[in-house]
Amino acid sequence: VIMDTVSGLLVLLDEDQPKIKEHALEKLGNVLDEHWAEAADSIALIEELSEDDAFHAKELAAFVASKIFYHLEEYDDSLRLALASGSYFDVGSTGEYQVTIVGKCIDKYIALRLEDATIDPRLESIVEGMFQKCYALGSYRQALGIALEAHRLDKVEDAIVRSGDQLSDMLSHCVVVCQTLVTNQSFRRDVFGVLVGLYEGQGTSCNFIELATCLHYLGEVSKYGKLLMSLIRDDERYLLAYQCAFDLMELQDQRFVANLLLELPSKKKAEPTQEGADAVATTEEEKTAQDLPDGEEKRVLMLCEILGDGITTAMYLDFLYRNNKTDPLALKYLKQAVEQGRKNSVLHNATIVAHGYMQAGTTVDSFLRNNLEWLGRASNWAKFSATASLGTIHKGNVKPSMQLLQPYLPSDPSAGVSQSPFSEGGALYALGLIHTCEGASSGDGTSALEYLVTALEGAALQEAENAREALQHGACLGIGLVAMSSGDAQLAEKLQDIVYNDNAVAGEAAALAMGMIMLGGGSKHATVIEAMISYAHDTQHEKIIRGLSLAVAMIMYGQEEAADTLVEQLCRDKDPLLRYGGMYTVGMAYAGSANNAAIRRLLHVAVSDVANDVRRAAVTSLGFVMVNVPDRLPDLIALLSESYNPHVRYGSCMALAIGCSHMDDPSEALALLEVLKDDKVDFVKQGALIACSMLLMQQNPETNPKAKALRKKLSDTSSDVKHSATMTRMGAILGSGIVDAGGRNVTIELMSRSGFTKPPAVVGMVLWTQYWYWYPMMHMLSLSFAPTALVGVNAHFDMPKEFSVDCDADLKQFDYPKPLEEKKEEKKVRVKTAVLSMTAKAKARDVLKRKDTGMMDVEEEETDKKGDDEKKETSTEEKPEDEEASNVCKLSNPMRVTRAQSNYIRFKTDSSERYTPVYKDASHKTGIVVLKDNKPDEPEDVVKVAVPPTGDADDDDDVTPPEPFEWTE
Repeated sequence: VIMDTVSGLLVLLDEDQPKIKEHALEKLGNVLDEHWAEAADSIALIEELSEDDAFHAKELAAFVASKIFYHLEEYDDSLRLALASGSYFDVGSTGEYQVTIVGKCIDKYIALRLEDATIDPRLESIVEGMFQKCYALGSYRQALGIALEAHRLDKVEDAIVRSGDQLSDMLSHCVVVCQTLVTNQSFRRDVFGVLVGLYEGQGTSCNFIELATCLHYLGEVSKYGKLLMSLIRDDERYLLAYQCAFDLMELQDQRFVANLLLELPSKKKAEPTQEGADAVATTEEEKTAQDLPDGEEKRVLMLCEILGDGITTAMYLDFLYRNNKTDPLALKYLKQAVEQGRKNSVLHNATIVAHGYMQAGTTVDSFLRNNLEWLGRASNWAKFSATASLGTIHKGNVKPSMQLLQPYLPSDPSAGVSQSPFSEGGALYALGLIHTCEGASSGDGTSALEYLVTALEGAALQEAENAREALQHGACLGIGLVAMSSGDAQLAEKLQDIVYNDNAVAGEAAALAMGMIMLGGGSKHATVIEAMISYAHDTQHEKIIRGLSLAVAMIMYGQEEAADTLVEQLCRDKDPLLRYGGMYTVGMAYAGSANNAAIRRLLHVAVSDVANDVRRAAVTSLGFVMVNVPDRLPDLIALLSESYNPHVRYGSCMALAIGCSHMDDPSEALALLEVLKDDKVDFVKQGALIACSMLLMQQNPETNPKAKALRKKLSDTSSDVKHSATMTRMGAILGSGIVDAGGRNVTIELMSRSGFTKPPAVVGMVLWTQYWYWYPMMHMLSLSFAPTALVGVNAHFDMPKEFSVDCDADLKQFDYPKPLEEKKEEKKVRVKTAVLSMTAKAKARDVLKRKDTGMMDVEEEETDKKGDDEKKETSTEEKPEDEEASNVCKLSNPMRVTRAQSNYIRFKTDSSERYTPVYKDASHKTGIVVLKDNKPDEPEDVVKVAVPPTGDADDDDDVTPPEPFEWTE
């Protein structure tokens, strides 16, 4: 029966008889969805009944009151009374009221758990009921989500174990969710610890790749080594050990790799024993290490080749060299654009840096060698930067690095005598850039580091101050890059001495190098951090203070909550340069975490600090914190990009460039930058052009219509002498280099395929943003470049030609941008002479006479026209055959696979395929993939990994003249 009013029921609530009140409440509870507004007038009475211990139906009264508060949108009161309603509140109901209050109940439970507050047992009972409901319905992912948010480690394990057949999927899901949902580092580590136990409990059916990921995150070097050795000993799974090693190298965690190499048997066997030491009984593990079977020994050596001998870098180097699509005309026009108007050293330097970006990792430096006179215009620190650009070009080419840089390096680094200190200092910096990928754990890295240390000691002997600081600056940066993450205390002490010498230029580089060496060390280096902050207060040099504050930020990389105390100290400091470092400390400590507390702190400083530099750094750091959730960043930045303060607007450009650079579709970020490209302030326009270039790398007009417009904008701005300021033109020139970086085969990648940030890439991006103060920092961007390649390798690390993959999209969408065409000079066309009427009549009479004599005059002009028409007809007939694009395209090994294209890559499943990946998942559709040979007895057709030649690469493409010969009939 539909009731028009509940006034009668409400009147009954004033009766003295409890039965009548109970009857009224029962009837009222059934019609509240329609008559809640009328019942709201009696909410105080109903709530009073719910608190009356003498009233036996007080739970019913609490339920009715809860529903009224729900309709009034007073959810806290509704939840409080729902908890008091006992059995009347059905957790399993699917009604709107029950679902909403259960959601609020879970939110309240999670908040109380995070605060370590006392929790109402009734609240726990409802949440427990929700877990049981999820298990009953098979909603294990929902249960896992609640458990993770509520920090219930027992329920995390329970939800995964109960999933039964879905166990493997649940483990994989949990690994992914932990990286975005769990913002507390301590709890995240606990979850990964549980996952390791569950993976190990699966035995041979375990997903070893994901287990290795968890072990790496936990820093379990010993367990990681044991996992690799167990796989190596298995004839069916040893290829998985190679895949784990390649994946580990992609993470670029050099400290972990260096420690792992010490765990491998072959390395232990190579360690010499101390002379005169007493013989000590070896453990069982060491005995097997010294006496491996031949097959295992070979596999371990192959493993060491991945981890310590640079095979990964060599493969990418080979790929970038073979597939280099740098447009020489683009460089030519860029150079011509800079030469317009009066000479400008800033634009000259920017062009050299842009060339370095374009050829990053390709080893092709022919443009510089073909324009030595133009290159020679660089002087002093510009010469330093120009020489350092060779490090970007030859990045990763570690074997011949000393030979390549020999003309520029100090002839005797320990002598303290220099002919060209700026060039030599730049070469030392370049040496560091080349060896960054490998670090000091490899043999080549060790020798390079020794050379740099010798050069640093020799630089101190220089008498001229400018020569000394140039050499020290280059040597310090080189040492920091090569020894990154090593934690070498002796090196750090040598660098600290240079900082204490109080030379601004050398001290800044030494401070930055200290930060790179102790990268991610955290509280282990608390004493050093304290000394850094103390000296920053004592010195008067801004460059040293800034260098020290950034060094502190690098030391706290990845520390998250452990860095909060230090961040608070830096943010409250009176010196804006230390507050500046505090912002980058937040960005580095919480990089890739999307932590809400860190985001709130940065947003607060971005709108409240009195120093523009600090505000700019705060906004920029938002890009680092949110790099793992780029889709959320544009909405957050939108208001900041409209700020009255140009430094905040510039910071918005940098944040979008950093945080959204690895998005498949950065259209929202580009929409914000489109406005900033036409900003009134020159440096904002500079930042917007650079940011757009970073977002549109490897995009052509087929995939993004804005790509063509950007290239035209960059070209026009770089050559616009009259209307564009130097800073804007500089941004356009750098953008031209970035958008075509690495021969159009690299992209900016701060996140690994497994979802964790790459330490060198993040450091490189942080230091690159310092080009605002010091142009040589521009070369640091190369640390963030990653090749977009899919390289399949067999057990011998050769690339089989037979391996291919299918792409379920038209390849034209992901093709290289079309190369520029040479501008043709317009030929002057002779104006047709005016024909007078008398002349026309005379010609007509002449034609009539010729007709009479049987002669025929064909004008040359007509013949030319006819010939042109024939050519046109021929050209239309000789069109290439238009093959309709198939839905499936084939890519052959090794292949260029862009980020957007990876979504369409499909491994072949045909049983007749000779090569199949040992591990197939979405994250392994780029990078190096280890292949299983299904027909090992048949001969292989492979491509060997080759080191690019050190000579002029362009000469290899020229057609060589034939050998001398004699013509005989």
